[in-house]
Amino acid sequence: MAPTKQAPTRQAITLKGSTELVTEFFKYAANTILFQRGVYPADDFHMVKKYGQTVLVTQDLALENYLDRILKQVNQWLLTGSVTQLVLAIISKDSRVPLERWVFDINLVQQQPPEGSQPAPAKPESEIQAEIRAILKQIVSTVTFLPVIDEPTVFNILAYTSESADIPANEWVDTDPLAIEASKSQQVKLRSFSTDVHRIEAMVAYRYEG
Repeated sequence: MAPTKQAPTRQAITLKGSTELVTEFFKYAANTILFQRGVYPADDFHMVKKYGQTVLVTQDLALENYLDRILKQVNQWLLTGSVTQLVLAIISKDSRVPLERWVFDINLVQQQPPEGSQPAPAKPESEIQAEIRAILKQIVSTVTFLPVIDEPTVFNILAYTSESADIPANEWVDTDPLAIEASKSQQVKLRSFSTDVHRIEAMVAYRYEG
């Protein structure tokens, strides 16, 4: 009798695998925002293929090294579940007024299904990449309605962590949240994406002189 063939089971993404995906997403999201909002000159970026589409990545060595250091730490915090939110704030270089806050909330997906129920099937990586692709495209499309930034800007990355988080004192310090005055702030919710371990919710708040 011929052996019966079982359908292959899809392997759930591990914490380490999910952490790599989320960290990589932040890298490309940050680069996309910095390019689209003109924080760095367009000539500082080059095109690479990622997630089945073209994305722009900095060629500025100082910026690249800075982002690498930031993301290395974010990776560690994701592994220990001690980071809850990342914010990329764009600030006026001269007045230091916050102009935009790109906010990424990080949530852990419930691992254990309710008692007596079947565990959810593992999420295909192709589906995760499609969701990431949609967020990056949405970041690009926001330029059509965000206020034009016609002044020099700088940026800062803020991390919101649990009290138990291990925070390297030489790289991260307590800082101003760089909030935008409520009376002058508008918000737009962006798309989200999730793995078997993490769910990332995104939004942008921007200063609006109405």
